[in-house]
Amino acid sequence: MTRVAAVDCGTNSIRLLVADADPATGELVDLDRRMTIVRLGQGVDRTGRLAPEALERTFAACREYAAAIKEHGAQRVRFVATSATRDAENRDEFVRGVLDILGVEPEVVTGGQEAEFSFTGATKELTGRDDLPKPYLVVDIGGGSTELVVGDEQVQAASSVDIGCVRMTERHLVHDGKVSDPPTPTEVEAIRADIEAALDLAERTVPLREARTLVGLAGSVTTVSAIAQNLPAYDSAAIHHSRVSYDRVREITESLLASTHAERAAIPSMHPGRVDVIAAGALVLLAIMERIGAAEVVVSEHDILDGIAWKAAEELE
Repeated sequence: MTRVAAVDCGTNSIRLLVADADPATGELVDLDRRMTIVRLGQGVDRTGRLAPEALERTFAACREYAAAIKEHGAQRVRFVATSATRDAENRDEFVRGVLDILGVEPEVVTGGQEAEFSFTGATKELTGRDDLPKPYLVVDIGGGSTELVVGDEQVQAASSVDIGCVRMTERHLVHDGKVSDPPTPTEVEAIRADIEAALDLAERTVPLREARTLVGLAGSVTTVSAIAQNLPAYDSAAIHHSRVSYDRVREITESLLASTHAERAAIPSMHPGRVDVIAAGALVLLAIMERIGAAEVVVSEHDILDGIAWKAAEELE
């Protein structure tokens, strides 16, 4: 077994996985898995720059992660940064800060690379299951972008489109610094229009409708699953490989879009950092399910973070 650390820094959250991995057997044993909402992408869609306070929140989380990585004695660390840093004019400031704290330079990956990591992390466990036929469509709904990947054992086609939950919320639901509470029908239709246009773009290169199993990743999807199961608190074990029907996703999305901040915050399984962006994230999931005619979504807690860990372990072989 090889001990590795993987860090996934997205638009809304930064996550750490320290694990023992065996590429030969496909076994990945978690030692430390954690997530911090840092909202690194705060205002990036509008300003094109990473805000100073967002950088400091992210660096504070990196300091905590550096201590955990040292404690576990990881042999290899990979730090992958996604949508927000791809878009930012001052990403060099971010790179320097991470290098100083963790001793590794963050890899600001392309949408295609992000898709490959996500696909590997989400599907490595699913191969051989007769109840989940191939090809898979893996959908990773992030803060700034959504990755859509079709493949069997390997990626066949992938697309990254700018319809993340934070980006959609900031673009359509924030006015004078305040989030609409709840969104108006006009605002919801504007988000819908952006999502549909992005899916039209994705379908030019990715055969979305050929997929036979939809696999959903990241916080928006896992939170929808937690709500669907009426969990008293967020429970990764209950969420991982759960299945949520299209009808239930539609019902939850409509409820979130009609609710106030206080009502969403009162949901037991809701992370405080997702309260303002969950409705937009759920709407992205619903639109994708409608586009491909999916009867259900298989929810995975294993995603880009696990894919990064696998790649790190393979490099040490």
